[in-house]
Amino acid sequence: MSSGIKAKVLVDRDFVIGEAGPRLYGSFVEHMARCVYGGIYEPDHGSADSMGFRTDVIDLVRELKVPIIRYPGGNFVSGYNWEDGVGPVQERPRRLDLAWHTVEPNLVGTNEFVQWARRVGAEVMLAVNLGTRGIEAAANLVEYCNRSGGSYFSDLRRSHGYQDPHRIRVFCLGNEMDGPWQIGHKTADEYGRLACETAKAMKWVDPSIELVVCGSSGRGMPTFPQWDATVLEHTYEHVDYLSLHTYYGDDELDTAEFLAKPVDMSAYIDEAVAACDFVKAKKRSRKTMYLSFDEWNVWFRHRTDDLYTMEDALVFSGMLLSLINHADRVKIGCQAQLVNAIAPIYTAKGGRAWRQTIYYPFQHASHYGRGNVLRALITSPAYDSCKHEGVPVLDGAVVHDPASGELTAFLLNRGSEPLSVEVQIRGFDGCLLVERITMAADDLRAKNTEDCPCRVIPSRVQTAECSDGGMTVLLRGYSWNVLRFSERGVA
Repeated sequence: MSSGIKAKVLVDRDFVIGEAGPRLYGSFVEHMARCVYGGIYEPDHGSADSMGFRTDVIDLVRELKVPIIRYPGGNFVSGYNWEDGVGPVQERPRRLDLAWHTVEPNLVGTNEFVQWARRVGAEVMLAVNLGTRGIEAAANLVEYCNRSGGSYFSDLRRSHGYQDPHRIRVFCLGNEMDGPWQIGHKTADEYGRLACETAKAMKWVDPSIELVVCGSSGRGMPTFPQWDATVLEHTYEHVDYLSLHTYYGDDELDTAEFLAKPVDMSAYIDEAVAACDFVKAKKRSRKTMYLSFDEWNVWFRHRTDDLYTMEDALVFSGMLLSLINHADRVKIGCQAQLVNAIAPIYTAKGGRAWRQTIYYPFQHASHYGRGNVLRALITSPAYDSCKHEGVPVLDGAVVHDPASGELTAFLLNRGSEPLSVEVQIRGFDGCLLVERITMAADDLRAKNTEDCPCRVIPSRVQTAECSDGGMTVLLRGYSWNVLRFSERGVA
């Protein structure tokens, strides 16, 4: 890796990429491992409420300000009957879950999850089963959730104790249907036709909903991006978003190679956008297709219920920056998952809940990364790894909130050495540095545990001098950094 010690970031108020809306910082809860049972739901826990949800977990989710949460899957949804998860709990069936090779007790279902999501301040993004089911079940779910009453499924909801409709706005048309591992795996044409007809029926029930169609479940799929283009040719005028998924994690990668993985994520987004725009041009459409990156994280596939290291948090941060810098087209992001299973929040059965290393960059972006994303021109040393060339040591994103006048620069130092960074800000009537946050650790393998939950946490450092138009900061090696500026004259 390059040992260069200087870099530069230049931003201008007028060079806007797009708006980073709140939905960019969403998450995902699937009936997988200990995410639901033993995660958000543990009725025997000392903090459990009357519904069995852990209130200590609720508090940590609220701190993240997660705006939208995808549910109930994931691979799980492709074999799920949503009717099994509504009505009196004692009457619900126990079903084999073929996706994760377990038994689903259906103690938590649609209504319970909607209530939980409201408590944490998030809207719900529901996925429908297009693996073993199809048009009728999906349309019935929309009716159950969104109609006030006067029809069979809306009245069924009311009989279950929910008089007011849930008003779910976003639905996913299945999950990863390009994957041979998926229950009900389909070809692009098979899925595209089914998704099109399902979308039409769902919007006939409620024209106000937004729909996410499955794209390729990873850039490495042999059918990408042809799968995406074929599916969109069937569905373009009936859906609102194309779904993307990606995970990074390999025990055999060295640090330099691992930290470079978010470069692939940016290329994946660019290629998916190209597929969308190709279909737009082919159809002579005036509609722009947006992206829902509704599964992303660091994931060592053989370790689902795992603790994250400082190194993992750096890769996670780079993935966040990729999403932010593509905010013109990526409008929904769902970090996967929220609790225990590859998650920022970890719990011990009957014990405490704590923040993983990845919790903190996620929290910073969710709190300070909403507004206009400015194009950050970064001049940085670079390095070559086995699979990547010209990887910048410094990565970053800059977001301006016009309402508050706050400007936030997120900076990632991929290098082992301290990096002197000159930050130049143009087009603002003076900016004051009001807070500087950094997260680093002497040991990249350091992680937070039940016994030591604060081993890796961010710290607030003394603010550097900031003159009108810029400043210079020294970033620790292998560090995540947040610089928060306030525009003069804005209350």
